[in-house]
Amino acid sequence: MAQRCDVCGKGPSVGHKISHAHNVTKRRWLVNLISMRGKISTAGTVHRLRVCTRCLKAGKVTKVL
Repeated sequence: MAQRCDVCGKGPSVGHKISHAHNVTKRRWLVNLISMRGKISTAGTVHRLRVCTRCLKAGKVTKVL
């Protein structure tokens, strides 16, 4: 499954892991996603979402029980 936020579309970023000997290998930084049932503030319907913690903290999504 794709590591994407359903609200903002934020995905993984890529870069290099650099060792002490300066050996360079590729790596990925994944987004901190949370699976939840919630409502997006613009739409009124309840969906199962995968939301990054930044959107959750900003109040773009409200949790529904």
